[in-house]
Amino acid sequence: MNAMAAMRQYQQVGVKAQVTEADPHRLIQMLMQGGLDRIAQAKGAMERDELAEKGVLIGKALNIIGGLRGVLDKEAGGELADNLDRLYEYMSTRLFEASRHNDVSRLDEVAGLLAEIKSGWDGIASQAG
Repeated sequence: MNAMAAMRQYQQVGVKAQVTEADPHRLIQMLMQGGLDRIAQAKGAMERDELAEKGVLIGKALNIIGGLRGVLDKEAGGELADNLDRLYEYMSTRLFEASRHNDVSRLDEVAGLLAEIKSGWDGIASQAG
């Protein structure tokens, strides 16, 4: 096993341990960070003209955003949940466009939006603690 494969395996064990111990709020934080990480990695792949890798990474980011949409509680969340749902839908559309047109600026836009949502979510954790 080469060093990179060993590093990835070690990281996966660490993430699995965090998921096992995380409360629902922390899981959402981890999803958001994972989305930001995949978008950043897709941007790098796009800049290196690694189109297959770009597609895989944008697909992973789309899955994460779909997961965030899927856990929205529209009954309890009301207008806020509806607004987040529309924003996640917009972000998904922009990711598809970024992939189709190899447009780094659209990746940056989605990353900025997701970072802003994550910042608010992180603030909830610090207020509760």
